[in-house]
Amino acid sequence: MTERLRGSFFLVTRILLLLVLEIYIVFSQSILTGASYRVLLLLALFVGTMSGKELTEKRLRWIFIGAALFVWLLMIQTLGREFLILGILLYYEIITLLRPKITWYGIPLVMACVPSGIGVAVQMMFTLFLGLLYIQNDFVVSSYREQTKEDIMSEQRLKRDLYEKEHEYREEMNRGLLKAENQLLEERARLSQTLHDKLGHSINGSVYQLEAVKLLMEKEPEKSRKMLQAVIDQLRTGMDEIRMILRKERPEKYKLALLQLTELCDACNEKGIEAVLLTEGKMAEVPEKYLEIILDNACEAVSNSLKYAGCTKIEIKIHVMNQVIRCSISDNGVGCKEIVDGMGIAGMRRRVREVKGILDFDTELGFTINMLLPR
Repeated sequence: MTERLRGSFFLVTRILLLLVLEIYIVFSQSILTGASYRVLLLLALFVGTMSGKELTEKRLRWIFIGAALFVWLLMIQTLGREFLILGILLYYEIITLLRPKITWYGIPLVMACVPSGIGVAVQMMFTLFLGLLYIQNDFVVSSYREQTKEDIMSEQRLKRDLYEKEHEYREEMNRGLLKAENQLLEERARLSQTLHDKLGHSINGSVYQLEAVKLLMEKEPEKSRKMLQAVIDQLRTGMDEIRMILRKERPEKYKLALLQLTELCDACNEKGIEAVLLTEGKMAEVPEKYLEIILDNACEAVSNSLKYAGCTKIEIKIHVMNQVIRCSISDNGVGCKEIVDGMGIAGMRRRVREVKGILDFDTELGFTINMLLPR
C-alpha cells in the first residue's frame, strides 16, 4: 500500500460508512415513499458538507461542520429520528478535530440508546464500530504518523550533520595538506635565495671575465688563457657549491610525507580525537610511489573514521622491512559487519593493486586497514 493511500484510508473509510448508513436508513424504513426528492437532497447536502470538510484548510473545517450540523437537525426535524445515527457520526467528526480525552469517545453510546426507526441494537453496533475506528485513528494511527514524521526529521538532521561534518573534515585535511605544501614552497624559496646569494655574484663575475677574454684573445693570448682557466676553476667551484647546497637543503620525499601525515594527525587532535603516527625502519628507503599511496590511503581512511566510526583514537603505523613495507590505519570505533566498496575503498584497492600490493580489512575491534607493499 502506497503512502498516499495509507494517508487517505481513514477518509475513504468514513465516507463509505456514511454512504452505507444512509442507504441502510433509506431502504430499511422505505423513507423514499412520498418524499424522495427532499430526502435525497438533504442526504446529498450532508454527504457534501462532510466530504468538503476534508478538502479545506483546518481553520475552515468548522464552517462545514456547522453546515452538516444544520442539515442533520433539519433531517431530524422534517424526516424523523431515523437519522439520529448520522448525528453520532457527526459527533465523532467534531471530537476528532478537538482531540479530547478518550472518555469523550464513549458519549455516543448514550446517544445510541435513544429509540429510533432503525432500532437501538443497530445503533449500538454502528456506534461501537465508529468509536473503535475513530479511537484507532486519533490515538494509534496519529501517534504512529507523528512518530514517523519525527523519525524522518531526525534522519534528515543526521544526514545534514553528517554532510556538514564530512565537509568540515575534508576542509581540515585540505588545510593540513595546504600547510604542508606551503612549507615545501617556503623551503624551495629559501633554497632559491641561498643559490642566488652564494652563486649569483660568482656567475656574474665569470660572465664578465669571459667577455674580457673574448676581447684580449688575439692581442694577449697568454693572459687570455690564464683568465679563461680562472673562469673554468671558478665555475667548477660554483658547481661543487651547488651540489653541496642541494645535498644540504633539498627536502627528502619521505620527510615531506611524514610531515603531511603529522599534519593529518594534528587535525584529528584538534577535534578531540587522539591520533598518533608510528614508524619503524628506514623511512628514507621507501619509494616515492609508495609514499604517495600511503598518504592518499591514510587521508581516505582517517576521513572515513571521522565520519562513520564514532572513534576516540586513530593510529597510523608504518613498518619498513627487508622485503615488504607494512602500513596500517586503525580506529577504536564501532567497526562494521559488511564492507561496501564505495569510491573511497575502491580507490584504495586500485592504488595498492597498481604496485602489486595487498589490501585487507579487520573489523573485529574497531576498523583497521592493512597494506602490504612489496619492495
